[in-house]
Amino acid sequence: MDIQKLKEEIIAYSKEIGIDKIGFTTADPFMELRNRLIRQQELGYQSGFEEPDIDKRVTPTLLLDGAQSIISIALAYPSKMLNRVESKKDARRGMFARASWGQDYHHILRDRLGKLEAFILSKVPEARLKSMVDTGELSDRAVAERAGIGWSGKNCAIITPEFGSYVYIGELITSIPFAPDTPVEDQCGSCTKCLDACPTGALVQGGQINAQRCISFLTQTKELIPDEFREKIGNRIYGCDSCQTACPHNKGKNFHFHDEMEPDPEAVKPLLKPILKLSNRDFKQKFGYLAGSWRGKKPIQRNAMIALAHFKDETAVPDLVEVLEKEVSLVAKGTAAWALGKIGGDVALAALEKARERETDVEVQKEIEKGLNLIRN
Repeated sequence: MDIQKLKEEIIAYSKEIGIDKIGFTTADPFMELRNRLIRQQELGYQSGFEEPDIDKRVTPTLLLDGAQSIISIALAYPSKMLNRVESKKDARRGMFARASWGQDYHHILRDRLGKLEAFILSKVPEARLKSMVDTGELSDRAVAERAGIGWSGKNCAIITPEFGSYVYIGELITSIPFAPDTPVEDQCGSCTKCLDACPTGALVQGGQINAQRCISFLTQTKELIPDEFREKIGNRIYGCDSCQTACPHNKGKNFHFHDEMEPDPEAVKPLLKPILKLSNRDFKQKFGYLAGSWRGKKPIQRNAMIALAHFKDETAVPDLVEVLEKEVSLVAKGTAAWALGKIGGDVALAALEKARERETDVEVQKEIEKGLNLIRN
């Protein structure tokens, strides 16, 4: 088998099926990453969404017997909407991060990786392959960096020379010993714009993130958002792009290569008040195809209430009162109480005083008191 020829054929085929960049690296262990992951674990900086077994995250041969190399792929996604919708005083809107525009990128990348697998097996039927996207054991960024897709920026994203950091990445472990590509030189230099732009200081230093402080992580949790982060979330209802939009390497980068990545403005910049009344069926129908729907409607509804509080949207008071009075979820009730306090007014005050008399849950009681204090002070 002429492995170099096969590599060239794979690269050519990848372009035919809509893969914007492809790179190859060895299946050697990621030893430097292992040390960083151990340190992150010790500091309590992990999100909890990661694969807990660090050895699996850094040792490809534990995931595929006889692994020889890894193929990394990248697909560029849009950074601007073709048809924007504006937030108005009586019709405030929330925002999904760019990585949740269009169809769920997990499905898009798995489609491309699946086609790549089929192509390789048509050439080498005995090849062993294993692909993964985001939720797999390996670190997609570590693979992409070593495979020459881009460098790992200070904002902890892979930055490509061609597309900036607006790329989805995934990888395919293979038993074929492809020649590795050359990594891209780090081009961040002394720039710290992403660190300066992070609303919560989650970027501890260049290349190190405390996921527990990251708005992208916080908007995906299911609990009450800690007080110090609520106002900083703004109108983000899923994810955060601050460290990307601040990056000079993303300036002017906006690619519309893939129809399935095109955002529906009404879905990714939705009206906030209607979100509070969505049934599970309605939520799945409107948002189910987005990557940002994976945690269900409750976190999105909680974030929508925080966004309404951010806007001090007085027209949302009746909706928030209804949540406070009728919702079963303690997180929803607590967030509604706080949001009413942020917005203020006589109706909000009366609703909070009434809720204080009947509420029995300690955490919700605390949020009601916070709301009352916000109004009175």
